[in-house]
Amino acid sequence: MTMALFARVAAPLVVLCGLVGGALAQAAEPLVIVSRGGRHTFSVEVARNEADRAQGLMFRRSLAPDRGMLFDFGPRVEPILMWMKNTYIPLDMVFIRPDGTVARVAENAEPLSTRTISSGEPVSAVLEVSGGTAARLGIKPGDRVEHPLFSKR
Repeated sequence: MTMALFARVAAPLVVLCGLVGGALAQAAEPLVIVSRGGRHTFSVEVARNEADRAQGLMFRRSLAPDRGMLFDFGPRVEPILMWMKNTYIPLDMVFIRPDGTVARVAENAEPLSTRTISSGEPVSAVLEVSGGTAARLGIKPGDRVEHPLFSKR
């Protein structure tokens, strides 16, 4: 292939990759967990539709200690099953009731596992943060999550 032909073929692909990459990135939103240990602020991406929830944090190689992803399942309130397929980093999963209280915390979910992780009761959201965060900050069932998702329910 000549250099001119390569440039004509490659340029549109580079633009397309940039557009797709930008479409997948989501604006971060503030979220606070109020626990016995204090107020803990995170910057989270919110997965509000089926496609974003299905993608989740798959294929990511790192997650900063103050970052996470909030999966919005509302207005449904039902038992939720999560898994770690194609997820390379250990995660803590915080299952959240519609009123913003923490129902359950599943700590250090195993990377790449297809084993399902249950909310244990009906919930409307799940917060995923870096593995070990819940233990480090003392996040437990009964703690409160502050985010606009929970003020509308």
